Amino acid sequence: MTHYDFDSKAIDSVLEAAKGNDAAPKLTSVNHQTDLASGGKLTFGATCVTVTVNNGKVCLNLPFGFGSVCLPIPAIFPSGTAGQACLDICTTWGVPTGIKVTVSIAGRTVVQQTFGFC
Repeated sequence: MTHYDFDSKAIDSVLEAAKGNDAAPKLTSVNHQTDLASGGKLTFGATCVTVTVNNGKVCLNLPFGFGSVCLPIPAIFPSGTAGQACLDICTTWGVPTGIKVTVSIAGRTVVQQTFGFC
């Protein structure tokens, strides 16, 4: 079964943008007066890849040590159906905390799964 890969350069670009977020506090020490009001959570749309349904699944290689995953696709979409898998990277104050994978067919989300903390 084919496992699709996300563009590593696009992922690196998102990580650079997340590190440069001016809203991220420069936490060298934390005490009761540290301003945590913003929450610091941002989700970045990283990259998309064209995929094809194979036996009711789309299989992907995930970044950040999450390994690979085969996501179930509803039976209404037969093998050979083209779609798109997109990767979002969830961050807190510039540090990646998780990912969200969305598989769409004909512009409609058919499955979405998060890994880590989003």
